Amino acid sequence: MNQRPYTAMVVIPTGIGAAMGGYAGDALPVVRAIAQVADRVITHPNVLNGASLYWPLPNVFYVEGYGLDQFASGHWGLRPVHQNRIGLLLDQGIEPDLRWRHLQVADAARATLGLSLTDYVVTDQPLGVELRTASSGATWGTIQHPDSLLRGAERLIQAGAEAIAIVARFPDDEGSPELQSYRHGQGVDPLAGAEAVISHLLVRQFRVPCAHAPALSPLPLDPDISPRSAAEELGYTFLPCVLAGLSRAPHYVTSIAQANGIWANQVDALVVPEGACGGAATLSLSQTATTLITVAENTTRMQVSAEALGVRAIAASSYLEAIGIMAAHRAGVAPSALQPQISSLRPLQESTISLRMA
Repeated sequence: MNQRPYTAMVVIPTGIGAAMGGYAGDALPVVRAIAQVADRVITHPNVLNGASLYWPLPNVFYVEGYGLDQFASGHWGLRPVHQNRIGLLLDQGIEPDLRWRHLQVADAARATLGLSLTDYVVTDQPLGVELRTASSGATWGTIQHPDSLLRGAERLIQAGAEAIAIVARFPDDEGSPELQSYRHGQGVDPLAGAEAVISHLLVRQFRVPCAHAPALSPLPLDPDISPRSAAEELGYTFLPCVLAGLSRAPHYVTSIAQANGIWANQVDALVVPEGACGGAATLSLSQTATTLITVAENTTRMQVSAEALGVRAIAASSYLEAIGIMAAHRAGVAPSALQPQISSLRPLQESTISLRMA
């Protein structure tokens, strides 16, 4: 029996202190498992990026957050590709030694992974990244010279880049309590919110796949760091996973007539943390036939539940349970049939009929 591909989407918003997905690539095991249940998995760099670590998954689509929101709203579709030619955009504010570290990563990706890159561009001004923290504890940030970022990206696109990897110099703050908490698995990623601002700007302006890697001075050795933050301690850069992800990131399309496109109405299931249901992608897909699955154990600094929004969802205690729900959904089995007790059917109430007809 022929069925259309089962498509799942995994969203873990950036910079909100998610217990899983709030660190460098620590939600990769979740996506690897879901990719065995679903034919296609759509997710974003925050979920997949593990600094020097990454995992090639042929049925997983690496989609920047703004592009993910546009996809979920039905404005953009996704067109799979075999390979992207990546343009590397470096912040002029990166010191020479640190710049060379990133250029060596790019050359290593070409030599060992066979990736295709254009010549690189350095911005004509330092980008001037500044970090901010909201009262909720979520992180965000600004850049002083977004015009320089846009000019650099435009030069790369004119040179044939089909995807853009940005490396911006972020402030070093190794003594801050926030960073120490994060390294020990208890805080919010202090960089993630600002990274999202940078990539959102380029995707909105040029509609090309984009992802960001921060440039930072190496941190001093700490034997007690959390396993969830350990990926960020392994090298001089976070660029390897970005280049690997962008190498096959899908292109954005705006016409449903374009061949081989994936559109929001093909998403069967969306998996999000229980308290993070207020994002644009979740709100858009909640108005469609997509099954929303919320995960209780992935706690965040946000407290926006499906119930509070009046959105129908299936509650899962863990990602293991969510994967079981998707397996049942794909098989056409109601989750209630997998429980020892099933309630009897009841007569449809007149008030319910009136409400649905109104």
